[in-house]
Amino acid sequence: MSILPTTNELGFFEIRLESIGGLGANLAGKMLAEAGVLGHGLNGSNFSSYGSEKKGTPVKAFIRFCEPEVEIRAHSPIEEPHVIGVFHEALYKTVDVVNGLQADGIVLVNSERDMEAVREELELDHGTLAVVDAMSIAVEENTRINTAMLGALYRVLRFLDVDKMRDVIRETFGKKYPHIVDANIRTFNRGYEEVSFKSYEVPEGAEQKPFERQPSRLGYETQEIGGIISAQANSIAKDLSGSRQGFLPAFEQEKCINCTHCDTVCPDFCFVWEEREDKRGRKQMVLQGIDYQYCKGCLKCVEVCPTSALTEIRETIGYSDEHRVKQTFPYVEGVVK
Repeated sequence: MSILPTTNELGFFEIRLESIGGLGANLAGKMLAEAGVLGHGLNGSNFSSYGSEKKGTPVKAFIRFCEPEVEIRAHSPIEEPHVIGVFHEALYKTVDVVNGLQADGIVLVNSERDMEAVREELELDHGTLAVVDAMSIAVEENTRINTAMLGALYRVLRFLDVDKMRDVIRETFGKKYPHIVDANIRTFNRGYEEVSFKSYEVPEGAEQKPFERQPSRLGYETQEIGGIISAQANSIAKDLSGSRQGFLPAFEQEKCINCTHCDTVCPDFCFVWEEREDKRGRKQMVLQGIDYQYCKGCLKCVEVCPTSALTEIRETIGYSDEHRVKQTFPYVEGVVK
């Protein structure tokens, strides 16, 4: 008897994880596939799609399960998944995370917001929505969010045995990092226990989310001769907030001595300066604040600040928008949000 709740026309139960580099979705996909194959005797496959292997870049992990007698000959990205896991809400800004979701599909989101707010933003009319504050769990347990997300996935996918995943966690981390095994087990357990979910009735004849493949902006027909990149200063249009993992720097201008140590170690355009006169009438650059659009949360600035004008705080919803001081790029118009 099959343990899979449903399959597509090829006999696959498919899961897609939408994430950002640095959150551990690639490893989560591998662990999930391993638990299904070795722990449950299913046939399965897993692979990931990512770009430059750095924090902040979009990552997708694809997991397929089927019965042992079904051969897996499909190795393409999953376009019409039964389950989608969203590791960071910042993805909403650039990626249609529920692209191609089945009509009765399940969406798991890492968020501290209430379920209805998440549902409204995802425009999810039917199916099952699950929400877990995986970031808070990971921060409190000093781990990454991937094991918390796996715990939540196991809660909504009831055909999977939690003990099998605990064995995989011990096997995965035990060889190289035995000191973090217990913390990741706790993170997994908390994700399983703290996830909340709600199912919305699927009306008769309801259609799945249409899948739309994003066309490439540059290809062999549209690329400039010689591979020229004609867009100037294109990095200033990026939103790096998705790279943060629960913490960011807070700025107190009263304590700042404008030493520029923070700007020296900052890898991006975070710090906003303005030319002003000091008490003696001499011109100098004065730090006005932080443009959180470019802040990855590396906290190097906090480490080098000699006056504690920059301190590490736990990121909360709306803080970065409320305290953001926007950069101005006088030679580039219409690029910065």
